[in-house]
Amino acid sequence: VSNAGVGMAGPLECQSLAAMQSLMDTNFFGLVRLVKEVLPDMKRRRGGHIVVISSIMGLQGIIFNDIYAASKFAVEGFCESLVVQALRFNVAISLVEPGPVTTEFEAKVYEEAERADYSRTDPETADIFTKLYLRNSKDVFASLGQTPEDIAEHTLRVIEAARPPFRHQTNVAYTPMAALKHADPSGALMTDAFYKLVFKYDAVLRLSLH
Repeated sequence: VSNAGVGMAGPLECQSLAAMQSLMDTNFFGLVRLVKEVLPDMKRRRGGHIVVISSIMGLQGIIFNDIYAASKFAVEGFCESLVVQALRFNVAISLVEPGPVTTEFEAKVYEEAERADYSRTDPETADIFTKLYLRNSKDVFASLGQTPEDIAEHTLRVIEAARPPFRHQTNVAYTPMAALKHADPSGALMTDAFYKLVFKYDAVLRLSLH
């Protein structure tokens, strides 16, 4: 089970390349190093199961989560590319894709975001992040966040499955969000929906979450 991960949220201009590279080293290359260690023996034994804790943000990018989403997209692409070869050796790969999970991980990301320096971005972007994104994110976590125990139960079901799924989403509330991309390959439907949700109907979003 690959579960190591770090988060990053905020305007792109305010994040250093060194911090981005460190995040990718943990979230993506950490998984790659793990798989390189365990896969050869699984192939020799012709049996095994690699379970990767990914994220719904591996399927759908979210505003101000550019680098974190990129790392999870990389995880998804890596596993999707590898799974067919692995199946030839009777090795299963499963991606567990949670939405928001209420843990110290998320609390730390938002604590850091609230005290960060936003002087390297423009005032409008800083206001959007601090006054819209952070406020709405807290409401999302309060309303839709799962517990770590719930994610553990989902992961256990994936591990114990007679035919392990390649993808398993833990929160049905996020299924329509991921489905928007498949409904319109041009991306226009998804982009328009998220733009309106963030900039036009944020009050309705907060009311519905409460």
